[in-house]
Amino acid sequence: MDPATDSDSPAAPRRIRPKPGERRLQILQALATMLQEPGGDRVTTAALAARLKVSEAALYRHFASKAQMFEGLIEFIEATIFGLINQITTAQEDGQRQLRDIIAMLLNFSERNPGMTRVLIGDALVTEDDRLQVRINQLVDRIETSLKQSFRVAVAQSTLAAETDAGVRAAVVIAFVQGRWLRFAKSGFRRLPAEGLGDQIATLVA
Repeated sequence: MDPATDSDSPAAPRRIRPKPGERRLQILQALATMLQEPGGDRVTTAALAARLKVSEAALYRHFASKAQMFEGLIEFIEATIFGLINQITTAQEDGQRQLRDIIAMLLNFSERNPGMTRVLIGDALVTEDDRLQVRINQLVDRIETSLKQSFRVAVAQSTLAAETDAGVRAAVVIAFVQGRWLRFAKSGFRRLPAEGLGDQIATLVA
């Protein structure tokens, strides 16, 4: 073999291995993207593996099951939403303003993450492990508790009437938010969650 010819030949491209945790994140991102596409209620591990151009066995090296993949999405949703709620309540002392900002955040999160909206409304979990819906129910309950606390703050600040029932008002707001999430998903993500919110939010927190 001619050494000169050999040295001039292009080196075979070397496959770059993902960093630790990077492939896991790629799997979750791909799952979220597929959930917002037509037929997203029938995402299979085979289709997910094909999207990522890996084998199904490669998926199972990072997640023991598809249910675990959905749990990863739910964990991301929880961390993001409650991290933002904490930021809002820490930065804003006014209870009514907290409520306005939390409601807007919940709807904007949905708008930016259509696939995760289908997880939030349980639509993507119908054929999955029942524990996933339990997790979502608990997540929504925690959001409602946060809203209730902000209503109580507003009552204590006398910006809402003393007889205001914080629990009832929080339940009304979370029902509104869930309704907007549902409408967004069922419209094929055309009816934006925050549509008309500026005119409606005053009624929700007044």
